[in-house]
Amino acid sequence: MPWRNWSGAQSCLPLERLAPRDLDELVQAIRRAPGKIRPVGSGHSFSALVPTDGTLLSLSHFAGLLEHDARTLQAEFGGGTPMSQMGAPLQAVGQALVNMADIDYQALAGAIATSTHGTGIEFGSYSTQVCGLQLVSASGEVFDCSREQRPELFDAARVSLGALGVVTRVRLQNRTAYRLRERQWIARTEELLEDVDNLKRDNQHWEMLVVTHSDYALAVALNETEDPATPPLAPDEEGGNGFIGLIEGLDKHLSDFPELRRSLLNNLRHLASFEDRVGASHEVFANVRNVRFNEMEYSVPAEHGPACLREILKRIDDGNLRTWFPIEYRYIKADDIPLSMFEGRDSCAISVHQHYAMDHHNFFAAIEPIFWKYQGRPHWGKLHSLGARQLQALYPRWQEFTEVRQALDPQGRFVNAHLAGLFGLA
Repeated sequence: MPWRNWSGAQSCLPLERLAPRDLDELVQAIRRAPGKIRPVGSGHSFSALVPTDGTLLSLSHFAGLLEHDARTLQAEFGGGTPMSQMGAPLQAVGQALVNMADIDYQALAGAIATSTHGTGIEFGSYSTQVCGLQLVSASGEVFDCSREQRPELFDAARVSLGALGVVTRVRLQNRTAYRLRERQWIARTEELLEDVDNLKRDNQHWEMLVVTHSDYALAVALNETEDPATPPLAPDEEGGNGFIGLIEGLDKHLSDFPELRRSLLNNLRHLASFEDRVGASHEVFANVRNVRFNEMEYSVPAEHGPACLREILKRIDDGNLRTWFPIEYRYIKADDIPLSMFEGRDSCAISVHQHYAMDHHNFFAAIEPIFWKYQGRPHWGKLHSLGARQLQALYPRWQEFTEVRQALDPQGRFVNAHLAGLFGLA
């Protein structure tokens, strides 16, 4: 039975696809698996983390809120829980995630395995919210770990790429439930970059979506509020399909006339109007993404974000590169996790996208060297071309992780071809 990821760019024909119903079944499945094993969640990673001709293990039965503590504001979920199904149960017990990414399609274990993140200079990735987890290793041994219990394994497992085993339970440090106000506006990209220090300081969560081949970007600010919730958006408003269709059409028909295209794209701002939106945090953080794409994202030191983005936009304009998806620009707080893209440094994450039906290889290849110039670290769930030699130079604690992986899975049962390239394994 074939498997494909969300964008369709990754696929495989595994020997078997299993969805164990409980921990005992999972342990037995791992012990019996004849070849390589890869855990699979929602398939929302663009990189080749999942594909194998061995066994795909789904955690679809390891889902839901398992327990919570009103005193510590901690809650434990099954590793296969979709992020979209965590907000409401947490709100029902008076809790909420500290921060969220702008989409909630991922499974929890996959989101922490790749250090998936939102935006905000005071907020780290999902992995920083983890205070405990359960892991089943390649030998079928079950480990419960935290900062106090098996701390070296805990540090490695918070961002593991699924290379250490299967994460079945995750305990998160949350906060009290809260509402957010979303404010959106369109401004010149250069004006936003010049004011970026104020924007990221004055807003709890700030990002911008830069419209390629234009001079403008959509800025988005989210801040906590006690104001009452506003009525929910209609489905067509959530997706923004009208503007997406216009931008796509201009790219399709006017790519040979770049000056006219830029003029028309710039004037689209006059058609846009935005009203503030207020709602429960999990409802405001997450957005609908119903147009498929492929993505490359690198995180550069926060102070280099503006220069890196300017250089990317210049490369796109000078080469008249075919793309119409906006570039996403966000900030993330430093952490202390060995394989986190944000280990040891506050970062600016810049994401470039390409429609799934358009060739992304040449476009990404033209942009990627700019990220390297600024010591960028690739998002583990997004497309990139780096191997073990380059990655080891970017991560001061690289050896620390590889030693834990080697000790836990010496035969490389959880290492597919993609991971073998990342870790320099035969």
